[in-house]
Amino acid sequence: MIGSGIFIVSAGIGRQVGSPGLLLTVWALTGLITIMGALTQGELAAMYTGSGGQYVYLREGLGPLWGFLYGWTLFMVIQTGTIAAVAVAFARFTGVLFPGVTPDVFLRLGSFRSPGEALFALFGHAPATTSMIEIGVSWQRVLGIATVLLLTWINVQGVRMGAWIQTVLTAAKVLALGGLIVLGLTIGRQAEAAAQNFGHLWEPQGLTLAVLPVLGAAMVGSLFSSSAWNNVTFAAAEVEDPQRNLPLALFAGTLAVSLIYVLTNVAYLNMMTVEDLMHAPQDRVGTAAAQVIFGSAGGALMAGAIMVSTFGCNNGLILSGARVYYAMAKDGLFFRSVGVIDPARGTPRVALWAQALWTGVLALSGSYSDLLNYVIFAGLLFFFLAAVALFRLRRLKPDAERPYRAFGYPWMQIAYCMLTGAIMVDLLIKSPQYTWPGLIIVLFGVPVYFVWRRFGAVSAAAMPAAR
Repeated sequence: MIGSGIFIVSAGIGRQVGSPGLLLTVWALTGLITIMGALTQGELAAMYTGSGGQYVYLREGLGPLWGFLYGWTLFMVIQTGTIAAVAVAFARFTGVLFPGVTPDVFLRLGSFRSPGEALFALFGHAPATTSMIEIGVSWQRVLGIATVLLLTWINVQGVRMGAWIQTVLTAAKVLALGGLIVLGLTIGRQAEAAAQNFGHLWEPQGLTLAVLPVLGAAMVGSLFSSSAWNNVTFAAAEVEDPQRNLPLALFAGTLAVSLIYVLTNVAYLNMMTVEDLMHAPQDRVGTAAAQVIFGSAGGALMAGAIMVSTFGCNNGLILSGARVYYAMAKDGLFFRSVGVIDPARGTPRVALWAQALWTGVLALSGSYSDLLNYVIFAGLLFFFLAAVALFRLRRLKPDAERPYRAFGYPWMQIAYCMLTGAIMVDLLIKSPQYTWPGLIIVLFGVPVYFVWRRFGAVSAAAMPAAR
């Protein structure tokens, strides 16, 4: 879960909500929604302990089409696009320590218009300025792709090596954020900034019903920073005692990260005014905070911490994502070779390298940042549908073994659906240039699904029947 977002997105959230209190409210609401989603999927994780996670839950609860649409979107953009973005973020902060790692494209391969702008131009809503996405090679993109290839190779060697690296890097980045929180609340605390922020917590807008749509739209960055919590379920088949450990990991992990995120923002507001936070250079709030504590050396220290954080984030994303494509291939919904396990190492080698290949394409295209914006809505949609799948499975399979039953069922799940549904409607209205293209990416998977069933690598008879 912890990548580069917590060090960056608070600036954009601050600009949207305008007050310290609403900034903290956005992060607290995001944490609440994330924990509710984790508690909901805990029951499904304990029921279905094979590889695939949310793909399997949607397939079993709503039918093969919905499972495929999730896997399709995951491979095309959500997982691979996130890996690409995080890899280039790693390279971008490497550039702080090694200035030769620049974003300048030295080998141009072409360019195209932003998909969101192109879509809305068709309906006569062209923006005043046009942004172009440049396809090409830069040292940052090369380094980012190199880290993806390295981590993929590590995870091909065996899940134990990947898990060991994940444990070490997770401990390192949690300690780094913990240090930032402790120092920000003690020796780094700026009394004047803290008094201004917490003495005028809700100014200028106040906490009223009128700000609810603003909060929903502002949650895009915090929701992205809190995403990937469900990745632990993708590799369920390789988890010891998954019926116990998966629900526990989902709850404990999301609770811990949500608390860390809220406390990190409290630390930010103790070190700088909300105006300084909103206008941090290049939105690097974490770097600005580190400079308050350590002076000019703070930028380099924080760059190193973010490199560790992004590297660890990508290791987890790479390890887990390939298990979904493996599960799809076993169901006849992806290339057969992707569903093969390396007999010597016990890992889905082809699935891992296929993921790395498409990630590299997205990194070179430079389109990953736009694509991530487009699928935030799609990600919420699939979390919403996973909760719907839980309701349907309770009705279809009332006697199925459920080692863990979702906390607060059904009222918490109803509240979760209402909250995520409200955010999706808000985003459709407030950010149509991002949400509608994301929805189109999902819907484009519908014809692909039926084409694959008819002409795919395996016969339709090999697929699970619709439930």
